[in-house]
Amino acid sequence: MKVPVPDEILPVHRLGRVHFVGIGGAGLSGIARIMLARGVTVSGSDGTDSPTLHALRELGATVHLGHAAEQVRDVDTLVVSTAVRDDNPEYVEAVRQGLRILPRSAALAAVMADRRVIAVAGTHGKTTTTSLLTVALQTAGADPTYAIGGDLAATGVNAAAGTGELFVAEADESDGAFLHYSPYAAIVTNVEADHLDNWGTEAAYVAAFDEFADTIDPEGFLVCVVDDPGAAALAERHRAAGRRVVTVSAREPGALADVRLWSPGEHYLADALAALAAARELGFAEDDLVRGLVSYTGTKRRMERKGEVAGVRVYDSYAHHPTEIAGDLAAARAVAGEGRVIVAFQPHLVSRTRIFGAAMGVALGAADEVVVLDVYLAREDADPDVTGALVAGAVPLPAERVAFVPAFDDVAGELVARARPGDLVLTLGAGTVTEIAPRVLELLADG
Repeated sequence: MKVPVPDEILPVHRLGRVHFVGIGGAGLSGIARIMLARGVTVSGSDGTDSPTLHALRELGATVHLGHAAEQVRDVDTLVVSTAVRDDNPEYVEAVRQGLRILPRSAALAAVMADRRVIAVAGTHGKTTTTSLLTVALQTAGADPTYAIGGDLAATGVNAAAGTGELFVAEADESDGAFLHYSPYAAIVTNVEADHLDNWGTEAAYVAAFDEFADTIDPEGFLVCVVDDPGAAALAERHRAAGRRVVTVSAREPGALADVRLWSPGEHYLADALAALAAARELGFAEDDLVRGLVSYTGTKRRMERKGEVAGVRVYDSYAHHPTEIAGDLAAARAVAGEGRVIVAFQPHLVSRTRIFGAAMGVALGAADEVVVLDVYLAREDADPDVTGALVAGAVPLPAERVAFVPAFDDVAGELVARARPGDLVLTLGAGTVTEIAPRVLELLADG
């Protein structure tokens, strides 16, 4: 469900008691964490319990399991994620009461008030780049507030309210959220068609990034990774329009030429270079920033090492677009060394799979063995004509090296049956596929 952004976004101290529908999600949980740190009375609901909900309760939030109308009868503002349906009882009750109802983007904008915002956008690499920038700034002596789409490995959280003037935010383009932040500065990692269920056409998607760049403070700046044609074109257009534009390229690593980063891969180097460039433009010392980038230990669900049993290494990552799949498999190949790469991929969204399913399959061909799950539905209804078989059928490997396994509980066993000592198993996707890695390790331990 898409909730309109109000004409006036109130600062957080004027929102009253705030209730989050879907509080356990990566986006809403981070905003809730910042609000709690700023003294706001926070409640929320979610379908299943999780460590995220436990952490929010410990910070003072009232968190309910399940959704019910009575849970919003004592609040002033309702915040909803795009995954919430319009028949959700809490949303229905909020409408009946005439409560203030905000989408995620407006809630994030509310906690950004009175801060100098650096927004990180792009089709791929947003979470990693936002994380790298946050850690670099912290090491250089800043204490930024940050909101990231994943948990920093070093802190175990996806957001924190800092004492400094800076606010580092992952700026999501999927539903147009990034158009409402008015940042001082921004990073764009790449611009490649995605989320066409919302934007309709590639042209509209690209135009949204131009609109995003137009929201940057005239005194601020834009950092673009020019290895990507879409970001390079964006940089050229906005430089011609008179904006201060800084460009970086992984083919010109500069200060990071002899630095060992947390993960191999050209796209990770590009993310680090973009973070370094933005922080340097803000006036921080390069040596301190590089030290921070070197100390970075990753973000959960971004090429995250889950463990090793019986000589088999298991990693988990969030890649769900063909370009992201290719990038993570290239990194996995570098880590695997002489071992094989065995990947389990869960397509995310019916609409994305319909458009990019064949390209996903082609990208998966960079692995040695491929297991494809069925589509993770998220906010969409199932389509019998769009399943994981569409992806599996496009993988350019011999049939015996590819399997479509629609039963979720059978996937871990399928991976273990294919793995041998020295191999690297990688679970990929934005849905529940992340739950498979621990099961693989348990099965390996059981022999």
